[in-house]
Amino acid sequence: MSRNEFLWVEKYRPKKIDECILPETTKNTFNEFLNSGQIPNLLLFGTAGIGKTTVAKALCEQLGADYIVINGSDEGRAIDTIRNKVKDFASTLSLSSDSKHKVVIVDEADNTTSDVQLALRANIEAFYGNCRFIFTCNYKNKLIEPLHSRCAVVDFSIPGKEKKLLAGTFFDRLRFILEEEGVQYDPKVLPQIILKFFPDWRRTLNECQRYAVGGVIDSGILSSLSDVRFNELTQALKTKQYTTVKKWVSSNLDNEPSHIFRSIYDNLYQCLEPRTIPQAVLIIGKYQYQSAFVADQEINLLAALTEMMVECEFK
Repeated sequence: MSRNEFLWVEKYRPKKIDECILPETTKNTFNEFLNSGQIPNLLLFGTAGIGKTTVAKALCEQLGADYIVINGSDEGRAIDTIRNKVKDFASTLSLSSDSKHKVVIVDEADNTTSDVQLALRANIEAFYGNCRFIFTCNYKNKLIEPLHSRCAVVDFSIPGKEKKLLAGTFFDRLRFILEEEGVQYDPKVLPQIILKFFPDWRRTLNECQRYAVGGVIDSGILSSLSDVRFNELTQALKTKQYTTVKKWVSSNLDNEPSHIFRSIYDNLYQCLEPRTIPQAVLIIGKYQYQSAFVADQEINLLAALTEMMVECEFK
């Protein structure tokens, strides 16, 4: 069994745009690209796990386009990757007779360096007749303006009136997957799991697969999720292990910042000496407010936890 066959997020990844869980207007935009038989350069942005990479791959699959994926957190930080791998791919003709162009998907593009982004800008112009670029990112303001201006920008945020509908659609998808995998589940528990991570479909599915090793999804997963990694964070803050705190932040960035700050707040009375709780509340309030407009959520969250580590007294 390959890794892709084992991971539910890959095994059940939608192959067509109509199978993707998206707001209606967003889905219509991509279907219009498909109807035209070609796509422009695209910048897809939105929260983690919402389906940006899935959409990029589905577009290529449905168009029959040759494509490669560059991971911005890994390959995309090396300028040689752009100069060699991307340039070699983009400059050659497509082997597919069905597609009008090839496609380079730059995943997690907001983690690429500025020199890589400048190289990508040059490649967009140099190979426009033969190749298109699709950038996916969580924070579009971390991409240079010349990339914005050369792409059609698509926002993956979900309008309030469609949240309930899309959550219901994913509920049906999750039940189908669990039944296909032979996992017993409590139908009353699934909506609570979805609500906790909404709209991070990837995180929801990964957590269900992790817990389903025992063969059943029941109310026990809720207590398991509430304690996920928080005990590790508390111990690291108490013992002032900055490196461990930094790793915790990096591994939990797929959560909404507001959810992380709320989770920390809810656990204050369990881990802090009562006299330092007011100080912790002030710190959380300050950095939660800043999270609405900061350029880098990782730095903001790490700064908040570092201040708590220095200023607060743990039990």
